[in-house]
Amino acid sequence: MATDKSKKKLLGEYLIEQGLVSGEQVQKALEEQKKAGARLGQTLIELGYLNEEDLIVALAQQLNLAHIDIRSYGLKPNVVRLIPEQLARRHQLIALEKFGNNLTIAMADPLNVFAIDEVQQITRCRVEPVICSRTALFTVLDKCYKEDVSEKGAVSSSVSEPALRQPQPESKEPPAGIDGNEIIDLVDSMIRTAFQERATDIHVEPDEDMVRVRCRVDGFLRELSTYPKDFLASIVSRIKVLSCLDISEKRIPQDGRFTFEVDGKKIDLRVSTLPTVLGEKVVMRVLDKTMLIISLDKLGFAPENLRWFEDLIHRPYGMILVTGPTSSGKTTTLYSALSTINTIEKNILTVEDPVEYRLKMINQVQVNPRAGLTFATGLRSFLRQDPNVIMIGEIRDLETAEIAVQSALTGHLVLSTIHTNNASSTITRLIDMKIDAFLVSSAVIGIIAQRLIRTICPQCKESYVPAKDVVTALRLPPSASGYTFYKGKGCDNCKGTGYWGRIGIYEMVIINDEIRELILKNSSTAVLAKKAQECGMRTLREDGLQKVLDGITTLEEVLRATTEEAKG
Repeated sequence: MATDKSKKKLLGEYLIEQGLVSGEQVQKALEEQKKAGARLGQTLIELGYLNEEDLIVALAQQLNLAHIDIRSYGLKPNVVRLIPEQLARRHQLIALEKFGNNLTIAMADPLNVFAIDEVQQITRCRVEPVICSRTALFTVLDKCYKEDVSEKGAVSSSVSEPALRQPQPESKEPPAGIDGNEIIDLVDSMIRTAFQERATDIHVEPDEDMVRVRCRVDGFLRELSTYPKDFLASIVSRIKVLSCLDISEKRIPQDGRFTFEVDGKKIDLRVSTLPTVLGEKVVMRVLDKTMLIISLDKLGFAPENLRWFEDLIHRPYGMILVTGPTSSGKTTTLYSALSTINTIEKNILTVEDPVEYRLKMINQVQVNPRAGLTFATGLRSFLRQDPNVIMIGEIRDLETAEIAVQSALTGHLVLSTIHTNNASSTITRLIDMKIDAFLVSSAVIGIIAQRLIRTICPQCKESYVPAKDVVTALRLPPSASGYTFYKGKGCDNCKGTGYWGRIGIYEMVIINDEIRELILKNSSTAVLAKKAQECGMRTLREDGLQKVLDGITTLEEVLRATTEEAKG
């Protein structure tokens, strides 16, 4: 227990008296502290003069407070939730015990009287603080607030053995005060939590005074957690080690991947690093095979569109093109189509950039421009491999387009993606790329344009009357006022968004004799689109509105996803 005398001393004086730091080190830390505005103890840690454990012990003695190892403490979910997550993360604290009107909380900074006051006002309890490791606290916060570990059971997670067996660059020691094992736990928890939140991407971003972690859920980014700025190098290094990247290279972008296991399920993470003025940013694409390959009837096709699409992919030859912006579900559509027609009798080859998933009985080729392996060179080799079906990740240039068209004309079924705003404009896009109109009309058998829209959360779904401006913008018929519309009110299940999951909306052009004749005449996109609608094509917006009437999504969501399509 500290004496009254020791309690009256400043922290720097006390640390010098205990022989933990020198007077020169404290002076240097005070100078740095003025620049950064951080606590003296944290500044000493960042400068490497002091480790976190020694600081915790010293503060405990100086302030006459207890200190605990938060990682081994038996936390109680009902007590933890007395303090809102946002407050706990902002002030770096967590609730431990409640006896009567007394609430014990663990804090990384027990000198933060403003935090204590705020907790007392919210909980109506008398707060008794204890000290804990800031690094360990962040890991525990993730587990308690994001996973409900104590109620749902611990979630097993680990990097796959094959990934660990790969040769990895030697890792640097973490900054002073940050334990290497705690960084490993922190990164594991980050990935695990993001996966459980149904994230498709994890963003680790440096900011002026923190590291912000965001994840993309249902197409939108949301904040997952924040960490002190000095955690950045250790977090990035850990991810680089897992991805077999060079941790010493921070000046250029790098790409890698690794496998991670969550609750017995293996997921792939595709990693991209990017140097920014504030430090390296990392984006991890979460690739869950079970979410990528979906049966065609679950993708969101209207019954008639589904029949058309199934007919197209079972034809012996011709070109099928799927178009839409990035992250509109094109790869999922193609992979689901390949899985549907994948049989022992068919030789299916794909050339992709990158190969996102390994598919059984399908021969997949990864584009490697540095080695001279492009989409075009891969396709040339494919024609000597006796293929039945060829999938091209994307048609980007004339050479690839020409070989794809020739492949479709010589008895192969070719599936690919291309970037256009809608299905009809894909025809003019190919002609603009200098593909002869007669070749386009002969090779292309169908075009699918698609978008992904969010679906209403089933837990908080409720009926409502849409705003007049939304009805006007969507050009709904007067009879629409007689329908019942739905939206999500917002609940814990959907994190207050009102949405849970996504589904596709589609427009499909089947190349028949009438449209083929218009292509040969070099007709405009507008003329092609009008004829396609006369032949039964439902536009993206019309398909979306039908899903609104079916109670699957909202008017606002369809308006958001199809504004550009409507302009076109």
